[in-house]
Amino acid sequence: MIKQQLARFHRLDLLVNATPLEKLERLSTWLGREVYVKRDDLTPLAMGGNKLRKLEYLAADALAQGADTLITAGAIQSNHVRQTAAIAAKLGLGCVALLENPIGTDDSNYLGNGNRLLLDLFDAKVELVDNLDNADQQLQALAERLRSNGKQPYLVPIGGSNALGALGYVRAGLELAEQIKDTGLHFAAVVLASGSAGTHSGLALALSEVLPELPVIGVTVSRTDEDQRPKVQGLTERTAELLGIQLPASFKVHLWDEYFAPRYGEPSAGTLAAVKLLASQEGLLLDPVYTGKAMAGLLDGIGRQRFDEGPILFLHTGGAPALFAYTASFA
Repeated sequence: MIKQQLARFHRLDLLVNATPLEKLERLSTWLGREVYVKRDDLTPLAMGGNKLRKLEYLAADALAQGADTLITAGAIQSNHVRQTAAIAAKLGLGCVALLENPIGTDDSNYLGNGNRLLLDLFDAKVELVDNLDNADQQLQALAERLRSNGKQPYLVPIGGSNALGALGYVRAGLELAEQIKDTGLHFAAVVLASGSAGTHSGLALALSEVLPELPVIGVTVSRTDEDQRPKVQGLTERTAELLGIQLPASFKVHLWDEYFAPRYGEPSAGTLAAVKLLASQEGLLLDPVYTGKAMAGLLDGIGRQRFDEGPILFLHTGGAPALFAYTASFA
């Protein structure tokens, strides 16, 4: 049902091939537990990452509406803003981004390297704001200002995480389910970073229909379970409504919220250790904001025997450019 309904929606076909599903051989041996990774860090735009899947649908909608500028918001080191700026450049659109400094740092690498450097290369226009506590209103005000100057802006929500953007991970969930079936393995869980909730919601919605026994565990990167749960649940319900389907009876929100401290954008010792471990064991780069925290949760979950029997699957959502903004953390 989901596959047929998804086919009704137009997207830009920028992700032609499925991203690989790979076994992490050395890490699995080191842990004594099989771990696989879905390589969405290898999507083919602006050094990769999960946001491209959402932007395929959102940018298609922007073009259909005659937009000439994409507007969005995020942290100075936002992976989402980086990929939004890149797709705008690829499509010949303008891009204006509201950026906040969520950790209040004056480190020159955070302020000017990594994803922030790439925004300049993509010719995005940046406006620094004190915070994004009222991001929807701030983006609406920016849109009105651009319209008054003759522009046709299209508002891309933070993280690309609305029902239309989440369709990218409904599609990814169907793709992943086929890859899982091809392995012939019974996986214990899928683990991913849960932030703006579009990736988590879309993936969990698809898998709850096609692989209903497979839990999708979101490791929160900025919020407690209490605050994140309604975001994931609500967005999943809106995505199902957009698709014209009922939420599958097997759908359940799984969240681990022990790993986001000290706050969004600031890595803990466990996060940094996870980044270093994957780099040294597999040559695989995680980031200090999302995938490092999610991997820290996965590793701790193995140590605490929180998983059922079977291999564990990690969704790598990208973010490696941010490593160059956090050099002080690895010193």
